[in-house]
Amino acid sequence: MSATAEKIASVRANIRRRDPGQEEFLQAVDEVFESLTPVFEKDPKYIEVFERLVEPERQIVFRVPWVDDKGVQQVNRGFRVQMSSALGPYKGGLRFHPTVNLSVIKFLAFEQTFKNSLTTLMMGAGKGGSDFNPRDRSDREVMAFCQSFMTELYRHIGADTDVPAGDINVGGREIGYLFGQYKRIANNFSGILTGKDLRWGGSLIRPEATGYGCVYFAQNYLAHKNQTMEGKRCVISGSGNVAQYTAEKLLQLGAVPITFSDSNGYVLEPNGFTQEQIDHVMELKNVKRVRISEYCAFSETAQYFQGKKPWEVPADLAFPSATQNEIDQEDADTLIANGVKGVFEGANMPSTNEAIEAYKKANVMFGPAKAANAGGVAVSGLEMAQNSQRLQWTREEVDSHLERIMKDIFDSSLAASQKYDLKDDIQAGANIAGFLKVADSMIHQGCV
Repeated sequence: MSATAEKIASVRANIRRRDPGQEEFLQAVDEVFESLTPVFEKDPKYIEVFERLVEPERQIVFRVPWVDDKGVQQVNRGFRVQMSSALGPYKGGLRFHPTVNLSVIKFLAFEQTFKNSLTTLMMGAGKGGSDFNPRDRSDREVMAFCQSFMTELYRHIGADTDVPAGDINVGGREIGYLFGQYKRIANNFSGILTGKDLRWGGSLIRPEATGYGCVYFAQNYLAHKNQTMEGKRCVISGSGNVAQYTAEKLLQLGAVPITFSDSNGYVLEPNGFTQEQIDHVMELKNVKRVRISEYCAFSETAQYFQGKKPWEVPADLAFPSATQNEIDQEDADTLIANGVKGVFEGANMPSTNEAIEAYKKANVMFGPAKAANAGGVAVSGLEMAQNSQRLQWTREEVDSHLERIMKDIFDSSLAASQKYDLKDDIQAGANIAGFLKVADSMIHQGCV
């Protein structure tokens, strides 16, 4: 074994020793490590930089006490992992979900580092959240939780320090409650959160950005293969913000979105969702906050499959837009057998490493999350720029920036993969391009 190979093995072993049991985080690190091996072999100085990068600059864990509508005290755990400030203020969302723990937040923050680097905007990386579940909670309970959460978090964030945003179960309502509490405590109105309402500092296209951006990324990949979106049948998982706007943009580009899902099952429109039907899904999920199965009362053509995943439906393209590890190797094999030629990740790390290997063996186009779903944080960065200018750009301006950024991300990922003789391995290219920008910045800034 060469000296470089020994060093790579040593660093990998140290990471696993330091964070035993953090399965999601270690999975994310392993995926990137494999892609970066050609970089390490060509220039071993980057091995030590990577070892420093995987250790967060700061990890904050705190108690979140609050009182429910019955007057009963509840206690949740809050997290903020500030991963890297090499390129700018920490930037990344907040997730409220029972599955949230330190490993999940670290994996999200680690992925965010590469994603934010790829956008070309000056943003560092962080991620946060809580094991609080807002499902079936009243607005007052959600407000009480958010106010308690921000009462601790406020001391760690700022427009030039750390700018959180939304993620799973953190939408406009939660952002509003969090911002209001920050403003009350800090006596300061500044852009300390993104995803804000348009009336008090938000950006047009922000709600649509992750879904739209994922479709723009897929469009660029298809163009590279001399194909278009026209007529492509697309299976989508999830039914939240990302899934909704993925479907909307697919429809606009001539594709045929045919599924939405939640944790209970999926709904299929055999002839594709119309805009009216997508609007109804938005009402069900964003306003009424009910299960996707309720959609069948609206549509005579819809079919609902309890306890199933949409990957069993024959299609051309797949857009996993729900949560991490929703596609394992068995699901990937099912997708491939059903004719899927491209998988574009709207969620964060929705495919296991085994699923990704299956895509590659079958020559399936693969848009990894850190590249394909970077549209959300890209427009968050544009929202920060608008806040700094005290201006609001037009919808057309923001959408034009988003479309350009997603093309740049695809192009830089492709160029990096080709530079290291990896053909059009976009997954490896995205990891390499994102890493090198952060790593070179860390070298320039010294051992800090």
